[in-house]
Amino acid sequence: MDPIPRFKGKKRRIRFLKELDSTFQALLDRFLNYLMLDKGLSGNTVSAYGNDLKRYLQYLQEQNIRSLEAIHTSHIRELIDLLVRTGMASSSVARNITSLRMFHRYLTGEGLTDTNPARSIDHPKKGRSLPSVLSIREIEDLLNAVDISRPLGIRDRAILETLYATGARVSELVSLTQSSFEEHRFVRIIGKGEKERFVPLGEEAAEWIRRYQREVRTRLSRKGHSGDRLFLNNRGGFISRVSVWKLLKDTAERAGIKKTISPHTIRHSFATHLLEGGADLRAVQEMLGHADITTTQIYTHLDRDYLREIIQSFHPREMR
Repeated sequence: MDPIPRFKGKKRRIRFLKELDSTFQALLDRFLNYLMLDKGLSGNTVSAYGNDLKRYLQYLQEQNIRSLEAIHTSHIRELIDLLVRTGMASSSVARNITSLRMFHRYLTGEGLTDTNPARSIDHPKKGRSLPSVLSIREIEDLLNAVDISRPLGIRDRAILETLYATGARVSELVSLTQSSFEEHRFVRIIGKGEKERFVPLGEEAAEWIRRYQREVRTRLSRKGHSGDRLFLNNRGGFISRVSVWKLLKDTAERAGIKKTISPHTIRHSFATHLLEGGADLRAVQEMLGHADITTTQIYTHLDRDYLREIIQSFHPREMR
């Protein structure tokens, strides 16, 4: 299959108005339960696959296809082409292909159909894009831009310190509990597929978390039913991923950072700064929770580009 082209026009959202008929909905539900219960995939991953497949099945209905046997490879290729033309990111198109291939492989494996129209749909050969990162100075500017004169500012500083100290995904961060932190400054993180890992927590982040718990969380927890969840919103409930995105965006603007950043940018920066400092790739893989070391290796492509800049900017002998 040819590499996925990049669509440079205005992006459009694909919408199909028809609800799934009962047969397709039942097949989708059965497959998603299999992913969750048998494969142990995380809720976020299952949700993403579910969205991909619902769009696919709605598209088939638009083509008046009502049975598995009526689906042909050409239908799948047409949908992929449509996704590309709407401006969907290459990585998202690739995930859609994965979803379709897994779905049809499951259907044939369960004996629900004899044909697999996705068998000849190959994953595109695309170059893995380098992740966006912040420099060490930009990280410092970001952290210092938080207004800690406000109680919620102390919480926000603790959140950003935790993101940068652990490399946690935003979904992992908002799920942290107070009991996730051990006495010897390790944080227990539950990642994709409910896999557990332990990441060391630096003293700076640990101190901000303690301050937040001492000065802010105790008051917030009286407003709602928070249980043991660590980071709370201003109503005392669980803080959401969207709220973390917003506080990061607002803080980056105050810090004068022009780059487009997200919580994942902090995760990328955590990994890159560790590798630039000479950390072992396997150790970084463990802390990031990557099952495949090749996923971590994308960060090593940044080393040569940044190493000279970091040495010149931060090495004591270069700063004289």
